[in-house]
Amino acid sequence: MSFFAILFALLLEQARPLARTNPIHGGLRAWALSVSRNFDAGKSHHGWVAWGLAVLVPSLLTLGMHWLLLWGLGWPFAVVWSVAVLYVTLGFRQFSHHFTAIRDALLEGDEMRARELLAHWQQVDASELPRSEIVRHVIEYSVLAAHRHVFGVLVWYTVLAAFGFGPAGAVFYRLSEFVSRYWKHKSRLQVQPASPSLQRAAAVTWTVVDWLPARITALSFAVVGNFEEAIEGWRYHAQRFPNDNDGVILAATSGAIDVRLGGGALRSAEPETVLLIDADGEPAIDSASTPGREPELSHLAQVVGLVWRSVVVWLGLLALLTLARLLG
Repeated sequence: MSFFAILFALLLEQARPLARTNPIHGGLRAWALSVSRNFDAGKSHHGWVAWGLAVLVPSLLTLGMHWLLLWGLGWPFAVVWSVAVLYVTLGFRQFSHHFTAIRDALLEGDEMRARELLAHWQQVDASELPRSEIVRHVIEYSVLAAHRHVFGVLVWYTVLAAFGFGPAGAVFYRLSEFVSRYWKHKSRLQVQPASPSLQRAAAVTWTVVDWLPARITALSFAVVGNFEEAIEGWRYHAQRFPNDNDGVILAATSGAIDVRLGGGALRSAEPETVLLIDADGEPAIDSASTPGREPELSHLAQVVGLVWRSVVVWLGLLALLTLARLLG
């Protein structure tokens, strides 16, 4: 029933998206902060214990509820639970308002407003960016957000649901990404900072967790875009940066719609901080630009089409698998 759970969750999220200040996300932030505060003592094994508690406990609770509903009340209630979990973890509307606002500002010719919106979205200094660089960064951030909020969740949910683990995969994936980003952000602000051991454990684990989803997302973009160029860009980037999951997605996106991505990294709004972070949680040097045309406003529409075509391909594949299972 994975297909129906995903379809209903996407429709519900489009009709009534979660508010940015919702109690569920607020509770997760409080949970991550509480775990780091009580179990992060600075040692390497403390970091792994804290990560396990922050990510695995909610995932196991989600799995337990799924099995309880499945065995106690039947599969319809388990499907409703899956829809509820996917509604929280999956969806475009959790980030698409940023994309839409910046695109509209650029369409109106208000580049200053577009820079302000981009700076607010990613907490970076965008005051000196020319128009093409605004477009480039919007494409990069939007594609990565679509991967983390949609395609990565779909991969982990679908794979684990096939083995009877219900929506636990969606929670596991989203929490793995969230704690890595949240603990890093807290340390930058120097507000109850997480130890380097905890940040390293979260960053390394996130790289492993996202390895397969990143490549499936890149393959999806290649299938619905310019296949040869996307695969070539992916292959070339992977040879230079084998553990760069985000880079694989951006390289495939670049080839799929023929746009130049990468180059100079934006600077964080906080001084002396580089936006890009490598797998070990350390500042990284931004990679060279990919081949392709200079970013233009028309590329934003191409990105939207690329993402939605990939979603349709996913849903079509899941529908076929569901039909084959029902008929078999």
